[in-house]
Amino acid sequence: MLDLKIDLYKKVYLIRKAEEMIKQHYFEDEMKTPMHMSLGEEAIAAGVCEALKPTDQIMGTFRSHAIYLAKTGETDKFFAELYGKVTGMGKGKSGSMHLSAPDYGFIGASSIVASSIPVAVGAAFANQQGKNGKISVAFFGDGAVEEGVFWESLNVACLMKLPVLFVCEDNGLAVHASFSQRKGYNSILDLVSAYNCHVFTQDSTDAEDVYEVAAEAVRCIKENNKPAFLHVKYYRYLEHVGVSEDFDAGYRSKQEFDTWFQRDPVKLFRRKLLTIMDEADVQQLERSIEKQIENSWQRAKEAPFPQELELSEDVYA
Repeated sequence: MLDLKIDLYKKVYLIRKAEEMIKQHYFEDEMKTPMHMSLGEEAIAAGVCEALKPTDQIMGTFRSHAIYLAKTGETDKFFAELYGKVTGMGKGKSGSMHLSAPDYGFIGASSIVASSIPVAVGAAFANQQGKNGKISVAFFGDGAVEEGVFWESLNVACLMKLPVLFVCEDNGLAVHASFSQRKGYNSILDLVSAYNCHVFTQDSTDAEDVYEVAAEAVRCIKENNKPAFLHVKYYRYLEHVGVSEDFDAGYRSKQEFDTWFQRDPVKLFRRKLLTIMDEADVQQLERSIEKQIENSWQRAKEAPFPQELELSEDVYA
């Protein structure tokens, strides 16, 4: 259990510190990509990805920093991509919204709401046909549930009993619109429960709690040959797109943030870790991650930009 807790803390701390590095340097205007930040949702990415095998596959959205870092643990290609450098995972052409790392099982991410969900279902179908034991995971926000393709994807996954996990990261907002402004029903869970799939929910910001429910969802998918839906709540710390707070915009309050921040996923898990580890050991772990991020950031700054001919390379449509 100690190893599990250490692995989970490494994930949440890596995500937090990587995004803090972005936040610190974004205003220098050298990262030319829009940023959809993951601050506040670290526990979801860490918990779900820890429950997966390295060969399992994930699909993300425009807000995929957390799942990329949790699934891969690497930061060199990550920061290089944000700076548009040739050493990035997309050779500088993907930016923040189209991250991918197929060698780690991260199929990719899409900037179009809900568009990655059917891709994850297609991967699940391929895995089912190949009998390879892999599952695929679709991460998406609660706003994606309002797109028809989500329900079509859920329906066919249930009908064909595909090995896919739908993870709804619910922050109660679609950009600035609240749940009550968008939905003519009371509960996502009630609607999804009408389908022939396993349904799970977790409101905790503790990465270990998320891990446990995700591990149970994965177990049910594999043992019962049915897809699963996992609904997880979190609070988005920063604006929809960008690296600033937006409590003056009028659609949410600083008091709401303060309430959620009392359960901050990084601080919560650090306190938990200190009940079984010495402060010095935790600090050593943190310094190692901070050094990794600092080195990756420096390499990204020094890396070359792609040549003009690179624009037409690896482009298929």
